[in-house]
Amino acid sequence: MNIGDKFENAAAALICRRGLRIVARNFSAKTGEIDIIALDGRTLVFFEVRARSNPYFLSAAASVDRRKQRRIVRTAQLFLQRNRQWAHLPCRFDVIAYEPRQSNLDTNLDANFDEHGQWIRSAFTA
Repeated sequence: MNIGDKFENAAAALICRRGLRIVARNFSAKTGEIDIIALDGRTLVFFEVRARSNPYFLSAAASVDRRKQRRIVRTAQLFLQRNRQWAHLPCRFDVIAYEPRQSNLDTNLDANFDEHGQWIRSAFTA
């Protein structure tokens, strides 16, 4: 399991602990991928899970730029076209961002893994 999988699994656990029901993971289409899709009551939520370990680059949340947002929205549209049972629900786009501690990242990834991500509800709109 790579480090990205660990963050996605941590995000999925966080989503479930908060009472949402996951309906799909790693939905892929020609336009891109959506990490997690879940139901929050009667709202369908499309999650992007991001992690950054290098402080010299954008933060994990900031890395979901306009270009990435457009790809996620197009992929969500394809998901809804292929899964008509969800098409009538309102949708939301959330980001769960992880900023792992910096010390010893190269030598021990597990020691620096923090399962508490920053959940940004309605991070962007379609």
